[in-house]
Amino acid sequence: MSTIAPSRALKPALTGLFLSVFLAMLDAQVVATALPRIAAEFGGTGAYAWVTTAYLLAGSATAPLYGKLGDVFGRKRVLLAALALFLFGSLACGLAPSAGLLIAGRVLQGAGSGGLFVTVGASLGEMFSPREGAKYFGWFSICFAVASLAGPVVGGLLTGVAGWRSIFLVNLPLGLVALACLKTLDLSKRRREAPFDFAGVVLLGTAITGFTLLTPWSIGVGAVAAVVFVVVERRAEAPVLPLRLFRDRTFTVSVLLSVLAGFAFLGSVNYIAVFLQADAGPAEGGLRLVPMTIAVAVASAVASKVIARTGAYRWAPRASMALGLLAVLGLLTLDGLPAVLGCLVVFGFAAGLNLQVLAMATQNTAPAADRGAVAAGVNLARALGSALGPVALGFAYQAGTHSVFLTLLPVLALGLVTAFALPHVPLSRQETSR
Repeated sequence: MSTIAPSRALKPALTGLFLSVFLAMLDAQVVATALPRIAAEFGGTGAYAWVTTAYLLAGSATAPLYGKLGDVFGRKRVLLAALALFLFGSLACGLAPSAGLLIAGRVLQGAGSGGLFVTVGASLGEMFSPREGAKYFGWFSICFAVASLAGPVVGGLLTGVAGWRSIFLVNLPLGLVALACLKTLDLSKRRREAPFDFAGVVLLGTAITGFTLLTPWSIGVGAVAAVVFVVVERRAEAPVLPLRLFRDRTFTVSVLLSVLAGFAFLGSVNYIAVFLQADAGPAEGGLRLVPMTIAVAVASAVASKVIARTGAYRWAPRASMALGLLAVLGLLTLDGLPAVLGCLVVFGFAAGLNLQVLAMATQNTAPAADRGAVAAGVNLARALGSALGPVALGFAYQAGTHSVFLTLLPVLALGLVTAFALPHVPLSRQETSR
């Protein structure tokens, strides 16, 4: 594989990888502005909140499973299967005749999205050396960030023009393009034989679900499942998430930072969107998100270029958390739309510095055989943070948006302290083994 520039034959595969990530992240946020229409069509049922939660939970719970499957059966097969499941779930959502079947479709979509996030990241780690891969992880983070921030805007526009079902059905033609592009992906077909850790998958999924729901009984169930998971994984021959990975300080710190970054930068998106619509309609409120979205893309591109050139990456999560703190302090103390938009631009720049840097850091220090598990661990942590964020911030939101920003302060402060614990291991120029 070239360490200078991708060949023309490789460009379709990269297009398929990035388009897959874009679609999966878009669907995590796109339903926010469509929920009132969905609730109205299905009789105002209180279950419609699960249209969002089911997607996030399914993606978080299945992430480690896909990491292990990719290590055992090869990433291309797993990636194609995950995308097919995502598209089948999209079709089911678009045709759903009831709220229950819509939620079931969202579970299928989410289960597919978990595989897309994990396997795309692991595939990039397999295709390029860590140093060269920095620029491609930068494009990954741009797709991820732009989709997450544009989701509410796209959802509102599609719902207004073609109805809420269009936000799911639009995935089909785009997803088929991604499938065709991914057919050109050249990765090893099989990594190694290993027994499958069914108990680990079930216990980890139960723990994630329990902690994400944030109810007393669910947290209790989640805690018990987490304890049993640790016991089982210590004895498993091929654990779904090897606990020995946590002996690597880079991995441990990156996992914690991913939870905090997912909570602060992704978990707050919907509340920021609502905040910007307070004195405007959905269309104008969506336009106010554009500067922040551009800032995310610019920061991701700048960070990826600097990291690819220097091999150093610790500065990015430190700057991310520091800028995030400054932006939230500004939102709490400044008045007027120009000041608010300026603070959100800084917040977007902070988010763009953090999204895929941690994935690069862990891929750099992980053994080749653990690449899928490492990618799954970081993606699981970020997904868990992004799922916890809306739930936890939702309790604060009952007292107003001001409370949401106050809640973000200690999270970002903890993130800044944690970022200084990230070890310095320059990105390698050596190509990864395949």
